[in-house]
Amino acid sequence: MERLNRDLGFWGAVLTGLGSILGTGAFVSIAIASGMWGDRILIAIPAAALVAMLSGISTAFLASRYPVAGGTYEYGYETLNQWFGFTAGWVFLLAKTASAATAALGISLYLGLDNRLIPIGVVSLMTILVLAGLKRTTMANLVLVGLAVLGIISFAVSAPARSVGVLVMERPVSNILPATAFLFVAFTGFGRVATLGEEVRDPQRVIPRAVVLTLVIAAVLYWTIAWSGRTTGGAYWGSLIDLRTFDLPVVRVAAISAMLGVLLNLVLGLSRVWLAMGRRGDMPTPLAELNPSRQPRNAVILAGALVALTTLVGDIGLAWSFSAMTVLIYYSITNLATLAVDRSRVTAWLGLASCLALSVFVPPTVWMIGAVGIVVGLLWKTLTSNRA
Repeated sequence: MERLNRDLGFWGAVLTGLGSILGTGAFVSIAIASGMWGDRILIAIPAAALVAMLSGISTAFLASRYPVAGGTYEYGYETLNQWFGFTAGWVFLLAKTASAATAALGISLYLGLDNRLIPIGVVSLMTILVLAGLKRTTMANLVLVGLAVLGIISFAVSAPARSVGVLVMERPVSNILPATAFLFVAFTGFGRVATLGEEVRDPQRVIPRAVVLTLVIAAVLYWTIAWSGRTTGGAYWGSLIDLRTFDLPVVRVAAISAMLGVLLNLVLGLSRVWLAMGRRGDMPTPLAELNPSRQPRNAVILAGALVALTTLVGDIGLAWSFSAMTVLIYYSITNLATLAVDRSRVTAWLGLASCLALSVFVPPTVWMIGAVGIVVGLLWKTLTSNRA
């Protein structure tokens, strides 16, 4: 079996993680959450970061042990059984296709243009960039992440003149838990490092360090945004959804750059899971084929096409809630896989418990949609396995 090139070093892995996190996390998730829960997100952000860190430790443990493309899809197969593995891969495809569509739609919102052709065009461009290879993708990540961080710092520096400065909790404490569940997905881009495990140099050393550093940086930046975005007028960072009300051009550029980065890295990660599932026969085997440059061209094209189609019917709020539900399932399986290898890992037990606890706060409608999607996937596996 042909393997992908190991072109990704430590800082490239960190950039991949941050590129997968900062766009929709900083410029969509925080915006929506601040409008729904106000100052509660100042507590929900570190809580969500802690939950993500627990699952991140499990992810890093498994990725260093099984450094292949596919992430928890492969870990489930290796440590549990084919059904857990398939479910993890399938919900990843569902969740991250929705997240990628969210990023593409978010770009349109930040441009102030409600035109579905724009997201499709942007998805197409990012797909072409992924096809150009991991080295070029990493260089693009450096530029996009740099612009995103610059925008966040610029916003924070300009904030003192309008910041409230005093934390006032005007809403019930119980709202912190649903806010945490909602914001958890804003951190889950760290898993992209594991998904690309087959392409990371020295994975046993690089992946754990990259996952932890990615989560720490993301948590600091998110909290900075949430605190700086509180204004004397009662508005929050959520007002940035309409950039016509905001007067910092660098933040406009940063928001669009960050979401381009998320889109780029999601197409990259999705293609590697399609590749892994093609290798095992859970998806059509042509998806496992590599071109002469050892890139999974068919998998990349399919990933991009499905994201583009999703933007035609997507809604940002629904897509984000759906992503929250599916990633909670995904990382529950990650923690289960870790416990199958080593039952004494306390962080895996805590990670599993926190994922299951937060899943209660996902809206029932989203659970129903997700359940239908999972059943469709399991039926596909059953039918294709019987044919085999």
